[in-house]
Amino acid sequence: MEMNSPSPPRALTIAGSDSGGGAGIQADLKTWAALGVFGTSAITAITAQNTLGVTAVAEVPVEVINDQIDAVVSDIGVDAVKTGMLSSTEIVECVAEAVKRLEIAPLVVDPVMIAATGAQLLQDDAVESVRKRLVPRATVVTPNVPEAETLTGIEIDSVEDMELAGGELVMMGADAAVVKGGHFDDGTGRVNDVLVSKAGSRTFTTLRIDTTSNHGTGCTFASAIAAHLAHGLDLAPAVELSQRYVWNAMANAASIGGGHGPLNHMWAHSFEPNEQN
Repeated sequence: MEMNSPSPPRALTIAGSDSGGGAGIQADLKTWAALGVFGTSAITAITAQNTLGVTAVAEVPVEVINDQIDAVVSDIGVDAVKTGMLSSTEIVECVAEAVKRLEIAPLVVDPVMIAATGAQLLQDDAVESVRKRLVPRATVVTPNVPEAETLTGIEIDSVEDMELAGGELVMMGADAAVVKGGHFDDGTGRVNDVLVSKAGSRTFTTLRIDTTSNHGTGCTFASAIAAHLAHGLDLAPAVELSQRYVWNAMANAASIGGGHGPLNHMWAHSFEPNEQN
């Protein structure tokens, strides 16, 4: 008798590869495995990096990026899509056109610009393409504070400024925006992530963790939101659960490498090898 398990939700990440395994495609796929989503990928760039920094970047030809997206959507299908490192104007345009042509939704746009180690991952001339071509197609866009400042031109010094920047991204055409507060330390020992939509705003607060295991937090947060949307959750609970997931992944991370180490994406799944007789 042929037996099949129920199919899990499907998600597609369109992003760069991190050879260190902490961010990008690798972080997305680990997050989805942990959250019960079948993950697929379209790789936009290959990076040579570890916990100390990025030493090389090679962009994938746009024709191959497009073919990867078509191959996944035409056969496996998608219940949510997340974009990460897109690197150049040409890649942003390619992805935006594919999203439009294939009517992909929901779409989580993580406007990756700078790595935790300081390496530039989005060329300056591509920022305008992100604003005009990708943000207006986003179900939710998830910039950190420096990315939100770059996209909106608003200087962020408070939670109120984060809300203003989120509102500006919604005015650009996004259905919603989450401005992440990890880069903004107000001295309270807490981190605020501000969700803004046409219906209003809501702030999600968690305790700040003093750790160097923070490489890939933005990728992980955005992919967790995509996972929860793929499961059919509304955006607000998806954001709340994703903030909780990232916090636990940081709190339970082991020290790996000599710089900004990865999260423990599988923190809820312990592994105990079976004894062999």
